Parts: sequence; C-alpha cells; structure tokens
Amino acid sequence: MLMLRIVVLFLSLSLLSSCRNEDPADPVTPMDVDLILVNGKVVTVDDDFSIHEVLVVDGGRIVATGDASLLVQYRSSAVTDLKGKTVLPGFYDSHTHIRGRALRFIDLGDLSSISELQGLIKQKAQQLGAGEWITGYGWSEDELAEERRPLRDDLDQAAPNNPVILTRAGGHSAVANSLALDLAEIDRNTPDPEGGVIERDSDGALNGIIRERQEIVGRLVPSATYDELLASLQVNLTALFSKGITSFTDASKTPQDYERWEALYANEELALPRASLQFQWHDPEAITELKERVGDGNDRLKIGPIKVFADGGFTGPAAYTLEPYRDQGDYRGYLNMPAGELADLLNEVHDAGWQMGIHAIGDAAIQLVVDTLSETLERSPRDDHRHYLNHFSMRPPEATMQKMAVHSIHITQQPNFTYTLEGRYVANLDGWRLEHNNPVRSPMSHGIVVALSSDILPIGPMVGLYSAVTRQGMSGRVYGPDEAIAMEEAIRAYTMTSAYLNFDEHARGSLEPGKLADMIVLSDDLLTVDPDRIRDVQVEQTYLGGQLVFER
Repeated sequence: MLMLRIVVLFLSLSLLSSCRNEDPADPVTPMDVDLILVNGKVVTVDDDFSIHEVLVVDGGRIVATGDASLLVQYRSSAVTDLKGKTVLPGFYDSHTHIRGRALRFIDLGDLSSISELQGLIKQKAQQLGAGEWITGYGWSEDELAEERRPLRDDLDQAAPNNPVILTRAGGHSAVANSLALDLAEIDRNTPDPEGGVIERDSDGALNGIIRERQEIVGRLVPSATYDELLASLQVNLTALFSKGITSFTDASKTPQDYERWEALYANEELALPRASLQFQWHDPEAITELKERVGDGNDRLKIGPIKVFADGGFTGPAAYTLEPYRDQGDYRGYLNMPAGELADLLNEVHDAGWQMGIHAIGDAAIQLVVDTLSETLERSPRDDHRHYLNHFSMRPPEATMQKMAVHSIHITQQPNFTYTLEGRYVANLDGWRLEHNNPVRSPMSHGIVVALSSDILPIGPMVGLYSAVTRQGMSGRVYGPDEAIAMEEAIRAYTMTSAYLNFDEHARGSLEPGKLADMIVLSDDLLTVDPDRIRDVQVEQTYLGGQLVFER
C-alpha cells in the first residue's frame, strides 16, 4: 500500500507540476535533479541513524533525504522505485589489499581441495610452459576437503618442471615446490631467516612451508609487465562494486605503485572505487616528494597513512604474544624488528607529521605499540593525529585499552577473522585468549574508535558484519559473545567510522545532504534479517556519485 500511495502521489504531483509550468511565475515549480530513489528504507547512518523513504541526488551528491513530501520539491527523469528495499552508504573497507596480477598468477580464494589446487597448477603449467614461475594467493587449509595444508610434494606432483610458490590467505605464509626451493638455494641446512620459519618435518626435510619470510623464494619471481598489472588492477578494482565497496584503504603500497594507480584513475570516464593508499616507510624521501607533487590527492585517489609492521600474523603463527602459543613450548611469535627500532620508527613517522596505520596482531605487540605511542604523544602532542592499529586480533590488558582511549589511538578491526581463521585460533590459542579473539565490544566500551574492514579474508563485508554480530566461526561455534556488537553499530563501523579513520567523514560514510552519493541497495534488510542469513544478503545495486556502477 505504501508503494502504491507514493506512486499515485508522484504521478499526481507530476501532472500538477506540468500544468503549473504553464505559468512561469508559479513559485512552487519543483527543482530538476539527476536521480530520485523512492519507496525504500534509506538508512542514512547519520548521528541519529535516521531512516527515510526518499533520497534525492544531484551533481553526484545527496541533496535531501525524507518522506514522499520531497516529491513536491524535486523532480527527475530518473526515478527509481526501490520497492521497499534497503539503501545503505557504500561500504568503506579501511584495511584491504587490491593488486594487479601477472598472467602467472592463480586465484585460490575459492579453493575447496588440494586435488583441485593440483588441477589449477597443471593447467597453468601447460599454459605457461616448462620453467616458468607459477604464483598464487588465497588457499586456506580450513576450507580444504583434506583438512590440511598443501605441501611441497603436492606441488611437485602437479608441476615438477615449474617453480611454484603459493601464498596462504592472509599473506603470512606460503608453500613452495622443490624446484622453487632449489632455485632459492634453500635446503634442510638453511637456517631460519630472521623473523621467519622454514618448516621441516620430523626427519628434518623441508615440507615447503615458509612463514613470514616467503620473499626468500618470492624474490626470484620475475616482475609482471606494466600492462599486465594495469589491466588486472582495473578488473580487481571494479569487482569491489559487486560487494558494495565504494571506498577503501589499500594497506601496503610504494610511491611507484601510486604512479601506476594514478595512471588508471586519471581516466575520469572509468568508474573506480575511491582509494586511499598506505605507504611503508622504506623510502621517506620518495613519499615526501610524491606528496609535494600530488598533495593529498582527490576524492578518487589519495595518499593515506604510513603502514608500520610491528609483528607477524596468525596463519604462521608469528604474531607476538604475551604468553606462549598453545602446545608450542615457549614460542611467542616475533616482532618485525627489535623493540628499540620499532620505537624509533614510530617516533620518526609521527614527528614527520604523518598519520600511521600500525599492523599489531598479538597482545604483546599491541601493548608495546600503545606504550610507545602513548609516550610519543605525551612528548609531542598532535591534535587529531588519528593513528590507528590494524587488526588488534588479541585482546590486550585493560591498561593498554585505557591508554588507547586517553590518547585517541584507534582501531580498524577485522571481525571476519573470527570466521575464516577459526581453525588457526583453535590450533594456537586457548581459554580466555581464544574466546576474545578479534575483540570489538570491549575496545568500543573503553571509548576507542573502532572501524571494521576485511583484509581480504574474505573481502566481502557481509562476513565481517555476520561475525561482528554473531561471533560465530565457520564451525558455528560462538566465541566470546560478550565481544558481539549490534548490527547498527557494525554498519556504522563499516561506513561512517571507516570514513572518519581516513579523514573523509565530511564527504563519505553516511547518506546526508552534501555528501557524495555513494550508496548500495541490498536484497534484504540487514537491520531485521535473521543473523544466520547475514552472509547470504546480496548487493543488488551500487551507486558511485549517483551513477549506477553495478547491478546484479
């Protein structure tokens, strides 16, 4: 009935306005605009989390939200009847990784078995020919039928005449075949690299797994061509629209990468999600020169924070923990550099005036980074610095969270890890640490700003929203229900808070007048859908600046 009333009202007003237009002096002639969405549930994510029926867009920005009375004020040749569907701001993924890939690359994100992996490797070997490197990304033993990791022998069977290295989902470990290890001159006598592990079986033979320092093999892989990377990058960026992502922060780039992205984004005719690129502090002079040339960038592509790695990841595991890992002796993971060097680096980047996004996963790494940043900010206060921690996978001591709140040290959290990395947490953590992996409620309750993001595990926001609300792993087990948050909070953290983290809150993150018309239409209402069905909710349409850029 509501839809019928709105349609009838709209037609009546259109007829009335056409009659009134015969009198040029009539003061109530509606304003022409580019787009009007009617008969929907428009979730604005403003301060009051207001919900409206109508949204008006002109010049790429939102003009108004409200009820059907707006149709008296505005008219458009493009009126979309939402038929009751829910509209949200486009998701803002504040920590992910988007890359162009070489022809030698295999996407392993949907892999279901090692036998399937072997088939993909064989196909690629036939395509490339003997001797050519084969690379790939995205396998996870937790999703494989064999319930184990692919190892050196598995790869040897599939491609004995091609060097192969395949990176696990998350990027913190990889498996290489015998030929790749031989070319890298790695054998059973090779010592572990600093900060990494070369795994061996009980007899001391290499099993092909390298944790954290897979570049000891990956350095030999030939670089892709510029054209290969650019074409693949465009495809991978455009694919984000189908997931409802209209803005994102890429969390590890170089000034040279920025120039490649700049060439792609220079084509104004090309619809691409809005990107902010983090840089690592390997070459501060190059970063400074880039900033002097491009400034902060623009609303399509801009320079983001500086990325700092404090410790390793959980897929190894190598995250730096306060207590030893489960059943692993006194092993506590690694810092990415000595504590003194890390402190010097954090101080250097802060004093240079940059915002930082700091990779800190283990509770010991989090504690160390927060203690250091607190001292830095007390020594050299800076208004609105917005430094933040990437990941925050293990809940640190209460005193650490209290310091974060006092010094406005924020978080971009990946609750989807609780789902996709469940097997890694169960294998490596126990008790209270296991239950409180990827905490969300506790830092929020301490007054810490928490944004949500994906880190490509997987990149789709629905898994993150599902995990934040239900705290369920892949098995269905609930971990630490006291860390769950409400869907309204999760949506805000994946939109408005992520925009805030990137200094974009005045232009993105909510559907308020004056902001960019980046928005999505969903198949179901996330605010009322059964929590068990959150992962099944689909993005039906994505708009960027008021333009339809994806339709399912």
